[in-house]
Amino acid sequence: MARSAPALSTFTAGEISPRLEGRVTIEKYREGLANLTNMIVQPHGGVTRRPGTQFLGEVKASANVTRLIPFQFKTSDTYALEFGDQYMRIYRNGLQILVGSSKAISSITKASAGVFTANSHGYSNGDEIALVNTGGGMTQLQSRNYKIANKTANTFQLTDLFGVALNTTNFSTYSGSGVVVDKIYEVTTPYTSAQINDVRFAQSADVMYLVHPSHAVRTLTRTDHNAWAFATPTFTENTVPSLVGSNNYPSVVTFFEQRLVFAASNTNPQTLWFSKNAQYLDFTTGTGDNDALIYTIASNKVNAIRYLSATRILNIGTSGGEYVLTTTNGSPVTPTSTVIRKYSNYGCINAEVVQVADVTLFAQRGARKVREFRYVGEVDVGGYTAPDITVLAEHLTEGGIKEFAFQQEPESIVWARRDDGTLLGLTYRREEEIVAWHKHVLGGVFGTGQARVESIISLPTDSGEDELYMIVKRTINGQTKQYVEVMKTFDFGNDTTSAFFVDSGLAYSGSSVSSLSGLYHLEGQSVSVLANGATHSAQTATSGGISLNFASTSAAVGLGYTSEMQTLRIEAGSSDGTSQGKPKRIHDVTIRLHETVGAEVGTDENNADRIFFRDSSMDMNSAVPLFTGDKDIEFPGGFEEGDRIYVRQTQPLPITILALYPRMNTYDV
Repeated sequence: MARSAPALSTFTAGEISPRLEGRVTIEKYREGLANLTNMIVQPHGGVTRRPGTQFLGEVKASANVTRLIPFQFKTSDTYALEFGDQYMRIYRNGLQILVGSSKAISSITKASAGVFTANSHGYSNGDEIALVNTGGGMTQLQSRNYKIANKTANTFQLTDLFGVALNTTNFSTYSGSGVVVDKIYEVTTPYTSAQINDVRFAQSADVMYLVHPSHAVRTLTRTDHNAWAFATPTFTENTVPSLVGSNNYPSVVTFFEQRLVFAASNTNPQTLWFSKNAQYLDFTTGTGDNDALIYTIASNKVNAIRYLSATRILNIGTSGGEYVLTTTNGSPVTPTSTVIRKYSNYGCINAEVVQVADVTLFAQRGARKVREFRYVGEVDVGGYTAPDITVLAEHLTEGGIKEFAFQQEPESIVWARRDDGTLLGLTYRREEEIVAWHKHVLGGVFGTGQARVESIISLPTDSGEDELYMIVKRTINGQTKQYVEVMKTFDFGNDTTSAFFVDSGLAYSGSSVSSLSGLYHLEGQSVSVLANGATHSAQTATSGGISLNFASTSAAVGLGYTSEMQTLRIEAGSSDGTSQGKPKRIHDVTIRLHETVGAEVGTDENNADRIFFRDSSMDMNSAVPLFTGDKDIEFPGGFEEGDRIYVRQTQPLPITILALYPRMNTYDV
């Protein structure tokens, strides 16, 4: 019998494919995991629980396809644009932008459908408004979003976002002031629900250019938070093919070397149009260095251009291969020096790509493989390659990749939305050779399955962490709902009172209360609660609120989710070679943790015991402090084949696992 104590001290390969279960001698096996769900790989080697998501609002029409598009004027002024069926709404700093013309409510009746009076309000039935109650009686009237119903010139009724009329019969009497309403700001767009996922965009300062093959090029201009306008620009051009043509407009756009670049119309799928230098609307061609140019890729097959990625060169992805635009003399692009060379033949899906430093990540045609198109040598001697970075985790992309977003801070994570709504994460730091995949299933359900992520974007901030916005589809109180949510920051502070590990959640901080309201978006759902930094029993949201078992000054409430990791079969060696295929027994494990409270450890999900973090020296009326250090766990059971270590967190609390140190026996047979 061989005794061993292997060190599992880095997990920088992330979750790897079951097909690698036999490759115990390779480096990635020793750094990999069999399961990594709702946890991310840190560049330092450990894994940590992903933060929860904060509820921001419901999309205008949850039954329709909806998409987010990022708009960045500067890192301190960023917007998440909600595109739906011929409309656009805006989120800024986690709040919906309002029209900015609030109406004061002069009277509210107490009736099964309360009547609100606001002279010459100008609202229409179905308009969504935000109501704010600053005092003045009728305290039961919560600040939240409603929809206008049964309007007249000076009055209206309200329904909640589930379509239920607001019953004010048992509310206290309204004093005549204190309640104001304002309409959600909205802009009309030409794009239908069926078209919005094919819209591409490129931005310069406060102007964004949007393209779709069935619509003329549009500009979107922002002059204030609640002042946005779409327009159809007029291009100057002198040759064919033209940028203007019914149902034959460009479908891809970018900026490169001070030129606006369009590509791929329906009848010219391999053509690129470059504007004049710094004159984005002038496409007049010529032979001067600053003139516009048109370039059609010559190839044996017609492979439509599907992306343009501008780094120090212009990467061109088509349905049949990858190209690089260079010049004959190494100078900037001109009409007489431009050359396009092909470097690989993989092809890509029709979706935006993501840039990380000078690398372009794209999903290969078929949507199962993610490749990194990167520079590896001299351009003129085959310096670009596109290796597959899903080869070690091909099982995670089953169903296909639909969309990417890159969250540069704090951990350099590429997020990918899978077709079934699963969110994939890729901790990507090529300079340290870290390519680690992990999967994320958001709290809640849609129908009989998991909640579905429908759209993702990342926005930079000056706070040190980029923000990941998403649209999540769930079944709530029997209805399909799509909510705009943002992932909370990884750095929640020095104690658990500000921890946020619930999905579609809201946080409270203030005076001591024994109940919480404002949870109408989770009506009828069982919610996970963290109160005063301590776990609280699950509650059901009823009439938009929950009761607490103890008075609290801080809380995070939302849908619970489970974070878990499981090791591969441990290779610890034996007296006559490998330990694989031999009976083994782990008799105890030391788990090294960082700023953690709460965990279960065992051999699998059915055999996991809770670790205790509170001891008799701690104040029983205070939350358990964050723990950093080692915990020793005894493993029950006998000799088994295929030993693994399983760690789980189900409470709304943080967990970071730095290393696992099992002590085990291998029986040589």
